Amino acid sequence: MAEASSKLIKGATGDWEVVVGMEIHAQVASEAKLFSGSSTKFGGEANDHVSFVDAAMPGMLPVINEECVRQAIRTGLGLKAKINNRSLFDRKNYFYPDLPQGYQISQYKDPIVGEGEVVLHMLDGEEVRIGVERLHLEQDAGKSMHDQHPTMSFVDLNRSGVALMEIVSKPDIRSSDEAKAYMTKMRTIVRYLGTSDGNMEEGSMRADVNVSVRRPGEPYGTRCELKNMNSIRFIGQAIEYEARRQIGILEDGGTIDQETRLYDVKKGETRSMRSKEEAHDYRYFPDPDLLPLEFDDAYVEALRVNLPELPDDKRDRFISDLGLKPYDASVLVASKRLAAFFELVCEGRDAQLAANWVINEWLGRINKEQLDIDDSPMSADQLGKIVDLIKAGDISGKIAKDLFEIVWTEGGDPATIVEEKGMKQVTDTGAIEAIVDDIIANNPAQVEKVKDKPGLIGWFVGQVMKASQGKANPQAVNQILKDKLGL
Repeated sequence: MAEASSKLIKGATGDWEVVVGMEIHAQVASEAKLFSGSSTKFGGEANDHVSFVDAAMPGMLPVINEECVRQAIRTGLGLKAKINNRSLFDRKNYFYPDLPQGYQISQYKDPIVGEGEVVLHMLDGEEVRIGVERLHLEQDAGKSMHDQHPTMSFVDLNRSGVALMEIVSKPDIRSSDEAKAYMTKMRTIVRYLGTSDGNMEEGSMRADVNVSVRRPGEPYGTRCELKNMNSIRFIGQAIEYEARRQIGILEDGGTIDQETRLYDVKKGETRSMRSKEEAHDYRYFPDPDLLPLEFDDAYVEALRVNLPELPDDKRDRFISDLGLKPYDASVLVASKRLAAFFELVCEGRDAQLAANWVINEWLGRINKEQLDIDDSPMSADQLGKIVDLIKAGDISGKIAKDLFEIVWTEGGDPATIVEEKGMKQVTDTGAIEAIVDDIIANNPAQVEKVKDKPGLIGWFVGQVMKASQGKANPQAVNQILKDKLGL
């Protein structure tokens, strides 16, 4: 109950609950479009990747791309969803300049994938389950360009006919943080599967976000749709603003109009775009040019057995087999390439120690320098050897950070660098005792104080580490100091 109440938004007249549902559009990873052989490659000259089918020339008929079907099924399996062996393509009728057919081929009542579920592991340790209503295949529209000419708009049909998976969630999301986590998890899943590149900057993954508010326990309120969100951070900001906008209207005695809204990034607010269409406004009917899409269980099973290890399964393995902390495991599986890098570092080593160095030092440096994981100047083998030196007691944590800096900026073999630069940790207790005796002899006042305040031993440790240039073994230093000071 405490968890639920923490997600409520406080208004002037009491608490409110935000209810969010998301429709994610993920471009299918395939070389050709959904119903034509045109290239799906991003970029290129305007209208360069357009066939007669994409341009809706008279007499041109769509032919289904089986690779897109396979990718949709694989995504459904990754969402642990029901795969429908029979589905239909429908025409969704509306007019827009970048929609050459005057309708979009989509799936309405009979989608290729039914209900599924996504599990979110929140930063506070809470596990949130978000239901997936459906996944269906549809073709993308083109792109209208209004900034190319002072009095005319141009249309680029390169994107027209590209296959999209529309993944519709149930209205189970209860905060902007959950919405961001859900979008992040969806992107992670499709990237693990290789069914979409999830590139939000290029528009190959975007979301329509439905937001409404209600008093806790009351029926759902009227929702507004935030259209074409292609940034996880902006999704969170838009939900926060829209929820408070609706609460303000309701608390002033007004009503919410069901409408489509856009999020203005510069102003940090949503603004009205148009009234929200309902399904009947699109006049759906089965596409007469396409037969029902049918396949048997054996077809689905052949795709299932070749699925890669998915993020949740990998996370569970990291926790159960490698002994990682749940939070660390969640961080590492958030990216397929990050998880692969970690597994190379930890192979045959202390997994938790390896995880600490991958997350805190290596990933921290990657993010600080805004590098792609593949562009790291430090290899998994080099980082693994640093972990080996720490584990063997050859270097302390402090020396390890200095070594990390050298390897990151200059390269080289960590063990060789330690030998050549004299960075090896001092484990000779006799040498450490000599330093300790000298510090105790020169600081009688501190010796008296530490007897009453044992916590002051940290001061002595710091002095010993300073005198040894950080090379003294910290565990040996602590033990020798305790013995010498009678603690």
